[in-house]
Amino acid sequence: MVKIVLPKTQNPEKKLTSILKKHSGRDSTGSVSVRHQGGRQKRYYRHVDFKRDKRDMIAKIETIEYDPNRNAHIALAAYKDGEKRYILHPADLKIGDSIIASEKADVKIGNSLPLKNIPVGIEVHNIEIYPGKGGAMVRGAGTFASVVAKEGAYVNIKLSSGELRKFQDNCWATVGRVGNIEHKYEKIGKAGRNILMGIRPTVRGTAQNPRSHPHGGGEGRSGEGMHPKTPWGKPARGKKTRTKNKWSNKFIIKRRK
Repeated sequence: MVKIVLPKTQNPEKKLTSILKKHSGRDSTGSVSVRHQGGRQKRYYRHVDFKRDKRDMIAKIETIEYDPNRNAHIALAAYKDGEKRYILHPADLKIGDSIIASEKADVKIGNSLPLKNIPVGIEVHNIEIYPGKGGAMVRGAGTFASVVAKEGAYVNIKLSSGELRKFQDNCWATVGRVGNIEHKYEKIGKAGRNILMGIRPTVRGTAQNPRSHPHGGGEGRSGEGMHPKTPWGKPARGKKTRTKNKWSNKFIIKRRK
């Protein structure tokens, strides 16, 4: 596995960036609707091409860059007609390599093609849930899915969570696994770094008062001795939260571990 060392100062492609507004977990009324958010540094959003809809045109990888909005790195692809686009950086894809999105593309790292044209056993990422939507699954650093079988108009794929799932065979995916595999070994080091990433502190429920949390109250450090609950009294562990009649249930062959 090739380890990518990024330059310390590298400005992103200006045309592919925009200001990312900070909401600090608050909704339109100004109330906190998502806890533990705030204090983030100013960020620019990098517009990543998840659709890979510039078909049958070779692009060359110019740079591999850090993206503050995701744990994976991104790569700047320059097409022959002069257009540039960001893509998720697949592991082992180097500067100067060529990629293409085509139905007749070679099964090579970084190339994008329909699932029906990808052989069984190949690792893929950035998979479309339905054709034309753009890659929505398997986009995190170091993740990959494997093509397991093909049945009629569907392709069976094993996701990194262990779930076995059916996808339409005309959904597109990118060959290879997502780069920055070492991300899971990274240590934050200090609380201040979390603040700069927009993550505020989490206070234990037992340290709060009874009005703020079901675990609160009592003398000293005594817990209430109850099952773990959320601040709103719902079970915190073990309860299934997935909608029973969700439309995509029919595509799941085997649940995740």
